[in-house]
Amino acid sequence: MNRDDTLVEPRGKRPKTKARRLFESAPRAPVAKGTTMKAAAIDRFGPPSVLTIHELPVPEPGPDEVLIALHAAGVGVWDADIRRGWWPQGRPRFPLILGTDGAGVVAECGAKVRRFHAGDPVWAYQFINPKGGFYAEYVAVAAEHVDFVPERLSLLHAGAATVTGLTAQQGIDVHLRVRATDTVLVFGASGAVGSLAVQFAKRHDAKVIGTARGTEAQALVKKLGADKVIDPTSDDAIEQVRKFATGGIDAALALAGGETLQQFLSLVRPGGRVAYPNGVEPEPKVPPKVKLMAYDAKAGRREFERLAHAVEEARLRVPIAAIHPLEEAAEAHERIERGHVLGRIVLQIRKYKEIRAASK
Repeated sequence: MNRDDTLVEPRGKRPKTKARRLFESAPRAPVAKGTTMKAAAIDRFGPPSVLTIHELPVPEPGPDEVLIALHAAGVGVWDADIRRGWWPQGRPRFPLILGTDGAGVVAECGAKVRRFHAGDPVWAYQFINPKGGFYAEYVAVAAEHVDFVPERLSLLHAGAATVTGLTAQQGIDVHLRVRATDTVLVFGASGAVGSLAVQFAKRHDAKVIGTARGTEAQALVKKLGADKVIDPTSDDAIEQVRKFATGGIDAALALAGGETLQQFLSLVRPGGRVAYPNGVEPEPKVPPKVKLMAYDAKAGRREFERLAHAVEEARLRVPIAAIHPLEEAAEAHERIERGHVLGRIVLQIRKYKEIRAASK
């Protein structure tokens, strides 16, 4: 697949009413109790091969929940961690449907939900969803974790950018508070979060340094707007940073850990800021008088609205490393475990016409 084909290119501005009319014309999808769906789930922890297709009941949305007919679901390294046996709370119930985020069309709303209607294009994120994850034809999600897909994004790209978009935007805007006078380091700039973080930082007119290994990864990060792209494994990597950031690094988003990261962080100036999502190991250490912040992406109406605004302002492009059908979820996990993924891997569960057909 040509990588250029996986980036969202700028589209002409259209009235939102017109953009949404197509989706709102879809009939309400009746989801009767006992109806089944395909889902990629595990019956036990283990290697990628334990992730297989199951026929499971369609979840019934509660009063405050939305049932989504999914078009696409993102695949994350945290999904692979769960599949291997990491579980944050209590004991899981098998079969366990993996996946934390995705995008699709509203099929049904709970009795108390007023904001959404059948046919609305939405994206959603919910970690450890009690009614099952996003590797499925349907998912029931708390309405507070759902929002309308920004006009700029297709359902496929929205599915690829939900939790990664929240993580990148909150890291850049909320925790690092990037501004135009800053020199910003995105360590791990070619990955699912980093490729979006570069664009969100550039939207503030900051000077952005992105790290990327390999010619293809470096070309991608440069195309996304980074002012300086550095291979962190090169012998002169630190010297390149010194020459580019003569006053030191003001803010750094660390998306991978290790000794190389520590060398880069030694160049953060006193009074600078470093943020990293929980799960980066080993945890970064910073020089004296540098603020260090760990965080988890939050999902709520305000957070989604801020993300949508950033998507439009940045004219966001969403790199997709690979697209797999739901039946190839195990192959997607094999690929993510090999590492060095440029952008995000996505499961394409339905195409839009299939969603429309399923709602009739």
